[in-house]
Amino acid sequence: QVQLVESGGGLVQAGGSLRLSCAASGRTFSSAAMGWFRQVPGKEREFVATIGGSGATYYGNSVKGRFTISRVNSKSTVYLQMNSLKPEDTAVYYCAGRSSSYASSLLDEYTDWGQGTQVTVSS
Repeated sequence: QVQLVESGGGLVQAGGSLRLSCAASGRTFSSAAMGWFRQVPGKEREFVATIGGSGATYYGNSVKGRFTISRVNSKSTVYLQMNSLKPEDTAVYYCAGRSSSYASSLLDEYTDWGQGTQVTVSS
């Protein structure tokens, strides 16, 4: 059974930075594509970033140039570095994984999900 555990969320002022981590277990991590999504109450879960097994990365339009996704296979961990944070970045951030090595922005293509970590950006 795949388990994903996020950490690193919290409260930060606008313009600040946070780094989220997602530790994975239960699957060969290096060949799995991973993603980050976020959700605010009353809205659909939104794609943030994804990284494939090859290291290819893709970002949602609202975070391009501010967020960076990366992975350290030896630690079975994926990171989301968030810079220049805005109040509209406030959400619960979820780590997601899929068995395919191809990065994907589509929520339905992910089979494994973490419990989520809250990020709050104050103005």
